[in-house]
Amino acid sequence: MDIATAPTQDRKDFAIPAATRVYAIGDIHGRLDLLDRLLDKIAADSADAPARKVLVSLGDMVDRGPHSARVVERLMTLHRHPPFDGFEHHNLKGNHEQLMLAFLDGANDGAMWICNGGATTMESYGITDCWAEPDALRVEFNKRLSPDQRAFLRGLETQHREGDYLFVHAGIDPQTPLEAQSEDDLLWIRGRFLTCERDLGVRVVHGHSSVHVPEILPNRIAIDTRAWESGALTCFVGQNESVKFITT
Repeated sequence: MDIATAPTQDRKDFAIPAATRVYAIGDIHGRLDLLDRLLDKIAADSADAPARKVLVSLGDMVDRGPHSARVVERLMTLHRHPPFDGFEHHNLKGNHEQLMLAFLDGANDGAMWICNGGATTMESYGITDCWAEPDALRVEFNKRLSPDQRAFLRGLETQHREGDYLFVHAGIDPQTPLEAQSEDDLLWIRGRFLTCERDLGVRVVHGHSSVHVPEILPNRIAIDTRAWESGALTCFVGQNESVKFITT
């Protein structure tokens, strides 16, 4: 699946702001190889883009795949390298980043994070015994994170809006106003969001709940194609009222 070979849907009532093209990358989960291939395709596609180009990462950049540390570094520094120095960058927090930061802050013993892919993240930072005593492990992991990486992770956004499109990691609570959404819902929600069929006031582009190919519904678009396992990392591309996809 490559540019424009996934199903597309054009709706006149949902639009990206004029003179803007938005690229939104789904859950990377430590697959630097796929991210670099996708970035090459985005760079080629953006050659005819309008003046304003926006790149959004939907979160869950870490865990499960083997290159979490390098994925963090790539996204953190991407704005310095052509052609992406001409893009506006928005990196969102996923539930996996939330779990990792909670462990680093001492909020828990890290067991839930480690069992859900955190072990591979630690290995990518050179820590092989991820079941060491939690406090010692926390100290060691904090040492391995550079100050820039720590600041980058703590500065991740929870949502980004472009016109009629809202970009989040997991979704939104359909019963809560957009301006009052909780971080936990933005990063974790599934059931009541995925089953909601009514107009949400925006069209939500999200990851978190995996699909085999991009899922396009009137009120949401899902682009987590389980890259760490499937080898398919997907990017939403939106301009004016049109939507297409780029996939590795």
